[in-house]
Amino acid sequence: MTRATAIAEGLYFGEGPRWHDGRLWFSDFYDHAVRSMDANGNVRTELEIDDQPSGLGWLPDGRLLVVSMHRRQVLRVDADGVKVHADLSALATFHCNDMVVDRLGRAYVGNFGFDLDHALRTRGVEGVLADHPMAVLARVDPDGSVHTASTEMHFPNGSVITPDGKTLVVAETLALRLTAFDIAADGALSNRRVWAPVGMRAPDGICLDRNGHVWIANAIGPECVLFAPGGEIVAIVETDQPCFACALGGSDGKTLYMLTAPSSVGDIARASRQGRVLCATVETAGEVHA
Repeated sequence: MTRATAIAEGLYFGEGPRWHDGRLWFSDFYDHAVRSMDANGNVRTELEIDDQPSGLGWLPDGRLLVVSMHRRQVLRVDADGVKVHADLSALATFHCNDMVVDRLGRAYVGNFGFDLDHALRTRGVEGVLADHPMAVLARVDPDGSVHTASTEMHFPNGSVITPDGKTLVVAETLALRLTAFDIAADGALSNRRVWAPVGMRAPDGICLDRNGHVWIANAIGPECVLFAPGGEIVAIVETDQPCFACALGGSDGKTLYMLTAPSSVGDIARASRQGRVLCATVETAGEVHA
């Protein structure tokens, strides 16, 4: 077991980390900002929006895509400003959240499905896990058109796509599992299956390594855990707070970055800047494009 160390502090609540062009990019919900950080922990602001940003990705031509949570949109950063790339309000039944973008520019976007903060305050974690509304996983094609990718999802959250572009793995946070789909040439999903049960852990953000194993950020525990297909635990990194997102990056792809905060409940997270970026060196590099 490895212990993570802090490389940056002063966040409210970090999400959606991606290693891109030699920097770690991430969103901070309650600063309404997308930021990036170099390998030494120096942070700069890349974009500010009038909403909570979350999942990040890039189109093949390099334009940034950002999930706008409350508006249930995907934004696109063009040379002449920020545009609405896709409107998911017809499919998303509550705030949109994490996203993965493939090499063709297709995006898969999850949403909470219901008011999770209210449910946690009134019923607690065990009550929410036992009974909650389902959500739709959306697919946004490169032209901005929106499609239903999968229904009856238990809070589709962090996602990764295998390097061959043929498999999508999604963290179903409230089912305590990773779920896989086959990806067709047109982006349609099929052959839904359990990729790995993760025990009493709530998988939030996830990332993929070159062995085909998946790191999960445990939203209800201070750890980031590496799973093999089927559910075998390969490695554990301890964090000092609950861990909500993770990404592999660095010059050799072997730095595991983890975003932590005292709580995911909005009233707590936005009350003070206690969120952090932690890091640890791991054995296997990441498939950083996904």
